[in-house]
Amino acid sequence: MNATIVTVGDEILIGQVVDTNSAWLGSQLVSLGIDVAEIRSISDKEEPILEAIGTAFQQSALVFMTGGLGPTKDDITKKAIAKYFNASMVFHEPTFEVIKAMFIRFNRTMSESHMEQCYMPDNAVILPNKMGTAPGMLFHQGEKMLFSMPGVPFEMKAIFEDNIKEILIQKTGNTAFIHHRTLMTVGQGETALADKIQYIVDTFPPQISMAYLPSLGSVRLRITGKSTSPSIKEEVEHYASLVEKEVDYYVYGYDNETLEAAVKRMIDQKKWTLATAESCTGGYLAHRLTSIPGSSSYFQGSIVSYSNTVKQNLLGVKAETLATFGAVSEETVLEMAEGCKNRLHVDIAISISGIAGPDGGSPEKPVGTVWFAIAYPGENTKAYKITASKDRLKNIEYAANVIMGKLLRKLAAKEISYRLS
Repeated sequence: MNATIVTVGDEILIGQVVDTNSAWLGSQLVSLGIDVAEIRSISDKEEPILEAIGTAFQQSALVFMTGGLGPTKDDITKKAIAKYFNASMVFHEPTFEVIKAMFIRFNRTMSESHMEQCYMPDNAVILPNKMGTAPGMLFHQGEKMLFSMPGVPFEMKAIFEDNIKEILIQKTGNTAFIHHRTLMTVGQGETALADKIQYIVDTFPPQISMAYLPSLGSVRLRITGKSTSPSIKEEVEHYASLVEKEVDYYVYGYDNETLEAAVKRMIDQKKWTLATAESCTGGYLAHRLTSIPGSSSYFQGSIVSYSNTVKQNLLGVKAETLATFGAVSEETVLEMAEGCKNRLHVDIAISISGIAGPDGGSPEKPVGTVWFAIAYPGENTKAYKITASKDRLKNIEYAANVIMGKLLRKLAAKEISYRLS
């Protein structure tokens, strides 16, 4: 069974908002054995909405639309869908009661726009929205179905999980078994990894496939199996183990585990503590590490030593080190890490200093040059150099990923060197 996903909103077309709904919906549909034929984004205007619905129904039995269901006058998706299905707009009392209760809870008064939001197409099956004021809607065209949901991601997800998923399971009568295993890797590029494991991938049976999903400094290796037999799980795990054995040097976790989650998991096992001293990344690494619930179990703090004065006064970097070698140097990050470790009384200290860009580079130290050091318990502190790109935000994110990868390899007793390919 095929599906088409349509996102509605000028904000997506002009790049003001990134469409994450389609990616999430696509993953949900595939897990239910539903193939996505097309994903498209359109303007919140009647003509493109009507055209998109007609085109979608020509190729798919299921159509999913997100966006354009808000209370403001520029949100016309609901009326356009009603026109397509020759529906009249009627006042929907249950929606009114939900919205009224929400406004009472927050001690606010309902506006005329919110009253207008209570009018629904008379042939729609209303899908309750526990996270917002705009409910979802289900329309039937013969055996085909159209689902309309708000564009706010957490509202869309709630409506799908609470209402649509069960409808789809009943609709598809799906007997296919789908199993994914994703190996999370860091420190090696997509092409290099592919070269290492191609001889294994060449042995995959038709029901199993491999996808390479690269990001800055890391690559997800997703192995997918689809079959009418539940034994597909064991098949996928078998081939995943062969792949992992070949690239184990670079694997830090599985499925959706993040680098920062893996850092917490491994440091907690050792019952160590960690702190950071950051210059060019401006606290970004500390932000990533503390985004994980429970990170206070090991993360003690961070010193954002952006200026040389702070490097000297708070971290104890020598003035002569800065004068002789500069802030972006092996010598400086070594002293930053040692100062951080000693002054914040932690087991592990990470220091970072670099030229994030787009300005500030030189022939000797071009934009994207980053030095970092890691001080471990009972070992000499070591420094490492990263050569990144000329994009400031990418340089910062890439540096954080590389550093966490290096830390994980060390915690797992796997030394690894990095270089942007």
